[in-house]
Amino acid sequence: MGEGAPSVAQSPAGDEAAATERAILAGGCFWGVEDLLRRARGVLSTRVGYTGGEMPDPTYARHYGHAEAVEVTFDPSILSYRSLLELFFQIHDPTTYEQQGSDVGPSYRSAIFYTSDVQKEVALATIAEIEASGRWPGPVLSEINPEEIFWEAEPEHQKYLARDPSGYSCHFARPTWRLDGSGR
Repeated sequence: MGEGAPSVAQSPAGDEAAATERAILAGGCFWGVEDLLRRARGVLSTRVGYTGGEMPDPTYARHYGHAEAVEVTFDPSILSYRSLLELFFQIHDPTTYEQQGSDVGPSYRSAIFYTSDVQKEVALATIAEIEASGRWPGPVLSEINPEEIFWEAEPEHQKYLARDPSGYSCHFARPTWRLDGSGR
């Protein structure tokens, strides 16, 4: 899709469509979220963009109301949606309101934009388990919303940290923020 083009349920055609799933996740500046998610085994592609706001044709300079987000296309036979969410909750702080690191404001909120009722149920169950685990610093404040139009960000923001490894990111894997017990 071109710059600023909306995408609501874009998936590959034919047999491949049934073999892939999409997730839309917002966890602060999209550069760092995208960089860590794209490395996960089973992730086929990522795009950064804007979603969750009302402004049409958002840009990096003008996207108030939208969250910076990452659209992830993945192979669920290799990476489950639950495992993708566990990674997402490990690489950003879902307990801060509209903030990640020094980035503050609605653009940097934590949100899951589910693409199906099953994704919604998995997200809610994962959050409940995170809160019950006591491993995160507080209650999860992530929004759980139905998918909205995903506006692809400008080309210079796609895979930004792959092109500029010294670029800004406040995202990192927190070894104790795990649900499998290995972070203890």
